Amino acid sequence: MIHEPVQIPKTLIIFIDVESLRTGQELENIYGEFYELVNSAGADIVESSSSKQKAPSVSHFINKGKLEEIQDMVRISNAELVIVNHQLSASQARNLELKLKVRVIDKTELILDIFASRATTHIGKLQVELAQLNHLSTRLIRGWTHLERQKGGIGLRGPGETQLETDRRLIGHRIKRLKSRLEKAHKQKQLNSYSRKKSRNKLVALVGYTNAGKTTLFNSLTNSKQLAEDKLFATLDSVTRKNIDPELGPILFSDTVGFISELPTQLIESFKATLDELKSADLLLHVVDISDIDHRQKEKEVNQILDELNLNGIRQIRVNNKCDIKGITDIR
Repeated sequence: MIHEPVQIPKTLIIFIDVESLRTGQELENIYGEFYELVNSAGADIVESSSSKQKAPSVSHFINKGKLEEIQDMVRISNAELVIVNHQLSASQARNLELKLKVRVIDKTELILDIFASRATTHIGKLQVELAQLNHLSTRLIRGWTHLERQKGGIGLRGPGETQLETDRRLIGHRIKRLKSRLEKAHKQKQLNSYSRKKSRNKLVALVGYTNAGKTTLFNSLTNSKQLAEDKLFATLDSVTRKNIDPELGPILFSDTVGFISELPTQLIESFKATLDELKSADLLLHVVDISDIDHRQKEKEVNQILDELNLNGIRQIRVNNKCDIKGITDIR
């Protein structure tokens, strides 16, 4: 079978700061992260727009004046896809598509797309598909006609992409089956955890913001060759290996998916099987990219997610990473 190559859409990215107290530098860093996320999805960015507004518009999220400006940008740049840096409601995304006459996706769909392209293990693929279908089901309920012509690409690829035009009932059945299969994986991990504790192996899990350098450290500690790249979400699937230092004793290290600000709730719920590694850990190594000017805020956001996962009771050691980068002086 010959597969048609996935077309890379001309993309316009929209960054809206809604009444925040962030400094100019902080906003620049957040915009840079969003830009990098879009790049990670393989988009062809032809135009971008950034602005501030006091509150999101109920109907379109973006205020009327700015929306008219974006209409012109879409027309002049021939953009085929618009990506917004916030989570949009189904009605907001639909109204934006009607107004701009192009596909519109939000930050959640963008992250889901990146996850779909990076998942390699069976469990990882199941988790991505569950998160995609949970998100998609809210759109199908409202009868979006553009779902009938989806053919892959950013925000659309991954498991289940050929079934996106099916009705809510079929998707509901698929979600139920996925949850059942992942629950079995969850129970198996619990058995593995019980077996590990009986053998007196200690588990140390590496956590941190995406692209903080967890996998590089993991490879050094375990002599592994896991993919370590300077990009967001290079690691998606949880991996556990024995340490290589005999002085450390029977210790296992686990590399986990990185976190990011405003991580969608349904993603956390769907990745229950992966996050089980964290719940059974005896110690968390919180890897912090100390070269990042915004590292304190990102450390705080990771701890907030850990708190939401009820993991704040596990002992934690902060690991300052990338200290060798020129100009790094403050590592507190």
